Amino acid sequence: MGAEVDDDRHTKLLVARKVTTALQEVNTIYQPFFEANPTAASSLGTEDDSGSGTGKSTTLRLMAGLLAPDQGEVQILGQTRKGLLADDPELAERLKVGMVFQNGALFDSLTVGENVGFMLYEHTSLPHERVQEIVAESLAAVGLSGVERLLPSELSGGMRKRVALARAIVRDDLHANDEQVVMYDEPTAGLDPVASTVVEDLIRSMHASPSSNGAGPRSGITSYIVVTHQHSTIRRAVDRIIFLHEGKVVWEGPVEEFDSTDEPIVRQFASGSLQGPIRYE
Repeated sequence: MGAEVDDDRHTKLLVARKVTTALQEVNTIYQPFFEANPTAASSLGTEDDSGSGTGKSTTLRLMAGLLAPDQGEVQILGQTRKGLLADDPELAERLKVGMVFQNGALFDSLTVGENVGFMLYEHTSLPHERVQEIVAESLAAVGLSGVERLLPSELSGGMRKRVALARAIVRDDLHANDEQVVMYDEPTAGLDPVASTVVEDLIRSMHASPSSNGAGPRSGITSYIVVTHQHSTIRRAVDRIIFLHEGKVVWEGPVEEFDSTDEPIVRQFASGSLQGPIRYE
């Protein structure tokens, strides 16, 4: 479906239209329209009114190309992706997609440096010394210089989240200036308020403003998507919210309107009231 756009500045980085999937005959996810846009909204917060089952993590995996939709389409820079991201290497080369999983998903038996450099070791022919330099740059960008030799078990929860981010943003010299979208799945889940603030501010600081035009190597993230149900994260880390309920979008708007919308589901979620359309069995 994607129409050609002459001006690349107005091309949507990543778009999901009427995407559906069924996993183990449990949930059907329907998202009419998700997008990551470098000029309009610098970030997107996906809220959910329950701990699980609404489809927020599945939505990220669909957009990241880790799952293929049963129906609908995912577009990358105006072109429809075919199947998984790995099935369409030409599109994968045009936009780097990084994923920060909910629990970090670090390899327990590898050091921090090996975790962050895993993609470079496995998929490039860069010499070991150069990989180490790039890993050090990525770790420094998330405020974790000098931890390369530590194991994940030696890190705090907040540090593990930041190592996962460093791994998501690592790129080789050939793709240092490529457009990049990073997807965060519950980046502050399980963290105390202070650690959450550190991660939220880091998410913001890693974002490259449109005016920067991507100048300089590894200059930042073009756009990002955050899945969360934590109030502090949507207020500090994102610009726009898409609110999911029972697998469907029930409200969408800028963060500034979160406190003023009269959508009953949003109001109940914001207040934590037991009275309203959200029901727990």
